[in-house]
Amino acid sequence: MNVYLLFVLVLTLFIIAYLISVLRHVRTQLTLIKDALEDIKNGNLNRRILAGESDMTKQICYGINEIAINSQSRFIQQKQSEQAYKRLMTSLSHDVKTPLASLVGYLEAIESNLVAGEEKDEYIHVASNKAQHLKHFVENLFEWVKLDSGEQIFHFEHYDLNELSRNIIADWVPILENSHFEYEFDIPETEYSMRIDANAYARILNNLLQNILTHSEGENMTLRIFENEQQAKIVITDNGKGISPDNLPHIFERMYQCDHSRSAKGNGLGLSITKELVSAHKGTITADSITGSGTTFTILLPKGAVK
Repeated sequence: MNVYLLFVLVLTLFIIAYLISVLRHVRTQLTLIKDALEDIKNGNLNRRILAGESDMTKQICYGINEIAINSQSRFIQQKQSEQAYKRLMTSLSHDVKTPLASLVGYLEAIESNLVAGEEKDEYIHVASNKAQHLKHFVENLFEWVKLDSGEQIFHFEHYDLNELSRNIIADWVPILENSHFEYEFDIPETEYSMRIDANAYARILNNLLQNILTHSEGENMTLRIFENEQQAKIVITDNGKGISPDNLPHIFERMYQCDHSRSAKGNGLGLSITKELVSAHKGTITADSITGSGTTFTILLPKGAVK
């Protein structure tokens, strides 16, 4: 009996010692968790809590680490968004104020009869071009804001992609010819029905063609459509100056301009808008370019992906 009681006593003391050890370890972990939470609260989102597989607080530690990682990710996105809006303000300063001031100057000269005859006609032509530039910028700006805020509403309906593409391209024929651009369109005659937002799809093609006219410095472009049961592939190619390897990975970023000088044409919104509109159709857009030889944009639109 004495041996049995001694065994029970030793076992009890062992259990007590183990529990004390566990409690001390948990207390240490709770202190680390408290310090980490205070650190994260003060803005150190890089703080992480290490925990072993056998630690009783591991799930709490993992949860806090996940919160810190998500908060850090949101913080980075917020900073990127702030930088984008700062670039937007810079672009607004240049792309609105400068041509607007110039436009006002030309119109004041016309209104004050400071010019006449052919010179007056030239002033009117220049003023019209600057007004069109401002109109194009404002349209891009409004669309950028709607896409960025998630307020863009899409209306997907069944269309014949080929017929819709031909109708859009038809409006570009006189523009390309007036710009002395040779062109080739290869669009299948067969019907290819898929769910599309017609306005968004028109904006996609219009932005890409406008990009070629504005930036490529080429003289030839082609548009080809390839289709199968799974997807449609739209390939648009020009023979212009191309895009440098340093710029190519960034051309779909908002506000990115390959030419960073103040004389650069465009506002860095067109291609980013195009990419988001393609994404709204569950599709992808990529660009390949060889400096001095031209650029190819490839759009893949899955058939039946949009419900």
